[in-house]
Amino acid sequence: MDYQSITQKVIALAKETGKFFLEEINNVRSADIEEKGLHDFVSYVDKTAEARIVKRLAEILPEAGFITEEKTATQRGEKYDWIVDPLDGTTNFLHHIPLFSVSIGLMADNEIVCGVIYEPNLDECFYACKDGGAYLNGKKIHVSEQHEMKNALLATGFPYYDFGKLDGYIELFTYFARHTSGLRRLGSAAVDLAYTACGRVEGFYEYGLHAWDVAAGIVIVKEAGGTITDLKGGNDYIFGAELLASNTVLHPQLLDAAKAHFRY
Repeated sequence: MDYQSITQKVIALAKETGKFFLEEINNVRSADIEEKGLHDFVSYVDKTAEARIVKRLAEILPEAGFITEEKTATQRGEKYDWIVDPLDGTTNFLHHIPLFSVSIGLMADNEIVCGVIYEPNLDECFYACKDGGAYLNGKKIHVSEQHEMKNALLATGFPYYDFGKLDGYIELFTYFARHTSGLRRLGSAAVDLAYTACGRVEGFYEYGLHAWDVAAGIVIVKEAGGTITDLKGGNDYIFGAELLASNTVLHPQLLDAAKAHFRY
């Protein structure tokens, strides 16, 4: 399978989708917004974008199935599955906060082999395919070389529906607030992973995630030299609803902190 050729086609699709976001951001009215669940919003922009993405991806790789946030397509493939978040950062988008993205990953036999994340406000496209390196707008990227926790900048997110683990999560947040140079809550897990890959932050952690939030970013971080585990140090990070990504050198320290403070 020519993953590099596939990735280039997905990049073009992601950029078209991002242009659609910017065209529509001032057109969405309150009447257009639906609440799928607790604090979980969607508009015609998400749904329209996903339908367009699914149609085009089916043409790029007809044998692949789909795992999509808005359930436009749900049929799984025998070997390949596209994992799609048409608009990661919907709340930011609806509040006109200029940080959101389209995230498209390709999974082969439960391994993410291609990933594209496009953030249209800065016109930044992050992408990678297995064994091909990671890139931002055509330039190769690598994770940070920072090796001291006290100088590390971390990204995170906060749960909006699963509050059962919140106390331990806040305890972990407090620990990192005291022992790093700071934390950022950007509102798009895909962008958090992309920023980890290019060294803007040293790591990203969160729970309550979905596969479509992280799939593309997983391969981008790995190809940029980063490390990804779940918050227990295992490999259940695609469908396990939790993830810790880092610049590799700081991973043991970050993981030790997660194990000590984020108790189940």
